[in-house]
Amino acid sequence: MTEYDLRLTGGDVVLPGLGRTAVDVCVRDGRVAALVERADPAPAREVLDVTGRVVVPGAIDAHVHLGQDITVPKTADDVAPETASAVAGGVTTMLAYLMSPKPYEESFTAAHDVMAADAYTDFGFHFCLVSQEQVAAIPRYVEEFGVSSFKFFMNFRGNEGAYLGLPGNDDGFLYDLLMAVAENGAMADPHAENIELVWKLRESMDKPADAGLDAWNRTRPDFVEAEALQRVAYLASVLGASVYAVHTTCAAALDAITRQRAHYPNLFVETCPHYLTLDETSSMGSRAKVNPPLRTVGDREALWAAVADGRVDVIGSDHVPRHFSAKDKDIWSASAGFPGTGTLFPSMVGEGHQRRGLPLERIVEATSTRPAQLFGMYPRKGVIAVGADADLVVLNLEEGFTVRAEDQHSAARYSVWEGLEVGCSVEHTLVRGRFAVRDGALGEAAGAYVSRPNSGAAALAAQGVSR
Repeated sequence: MTEYDLRLTGGDVVLPGLGRTAVDVCVRDGRVAALVERADPAPAREVLDVTGRVVVPGAIDAHVHLGQDITVPKTADDVAPETASAVAGGVTTMLAYLMSPKPYEESFTAAHDVMAADAYTDFGFHFCLVSQEQVAAIPRYVEEFGVSSFKFFMNFRGNEGAYLGLPGNDDGFLYDLLMAVAENGAMADPHAENIELVWKLRESMDKPADAGLDAWNRTRPDFVEAEALQRVAYLASVLGASVYAVHTTCAAALDAITRQRAHYPNLFVETCPHYLTLDETSSMGSRAKVNPPLRTVGDREALWAAVADGRVDVIGSDHVPRHFSAKDKDIWSASAGFPGTGTLFPSMVGEGHQRRGLPLERIVEATSTRPAQLFGMYPRKGVIAVGADADLVVLNLEEGFTVRAEDQHSAARYSVWEGLEVGCSVEHTLVRGRFAVRDGALGEAAGAYVSRPNSGAAALAAQGVSR
């Protein structure tokens, strides 16, 4: 009888179409090699008793920024703390955004190599496209680099993107980008805000130094997001492009994309834990500044309804690891964004499953299975099945933890969820069968690159997955 490398025994395993199932998981050579009954003989070099625990596929954080300038990861310090935070919270794969005005041929190899050297998670990239030269290179990016998803900042007009070294754009450029992704089996990931409306609203507002998150929301209100999202969704339908609406925040934006999706199916929706757990009344002040802003309690509840009924496809963190010194300013000058990859999965299990009663399988779908499908990694990732990578998380639903920045590993050194009591905890995280976290302690950093030949509708078709 063939010996396995590892057998996880005694726990419930979340399986596709079955939910929590009393089987053991056997691992060999970094993959799930067998799912066996408790009494079945299946010898392994190591047997780990996970009785009373739940084994789930590792979370996939499809929305991560790395580095203090959030453009590209350059050093071990840009990679190791953030991916450590990720695996400690049950994330086994992350997709990081690279942002550069130069051809990505000039930055891909260096970014890949620093991630391969220092990442605890497996990883892939999205490219932010800002030039016609980059749009023309999409076929090469897909074929040679395995990058098939491309961000577009609809709000970067004029000098809005100058702080990242990115030029302005217009809807003509958006049109060309959507056409190119449609022709190459790729997907566009637009940041949807009508910045011209923001400029107008900004001019008419008083800006007191003690203004809070509600004021920031008023400068970039829900209709600014909803209008831009409706525009890009309609253009996608004209050109046959797949669109992934990153960080959807509000009922108005959900309504806009739901109307478009009734006529055109290749539109997919992401939201983030902060829009599901925080709002404009948060006591975190400028540390919780983000674009688009935190919204109202009503918007938060509308998003949960959309998670429950499937209108939200994916929950991603939009992790930004800038140090708190860039945040502790007035609301107008503080940088936008905050860390969140380490709390993504446990906070969604705690709030969505344990407090709100959503099935655990639905949380797993939104944080693992669906991102794997939409970004061309399924069934290698996002599912516990024979042949899949052994990206496994052992979850304790009986023992929680208190969020403290000092435990989160991130170089940002703060959390907008500081002091939050989460009703579950991650005990073990395996990345391709290796313990990245064991008994809550960090293990081996051995992340590998995940090439993705297609995304969006093309990925679903190649995988035989329905929309």
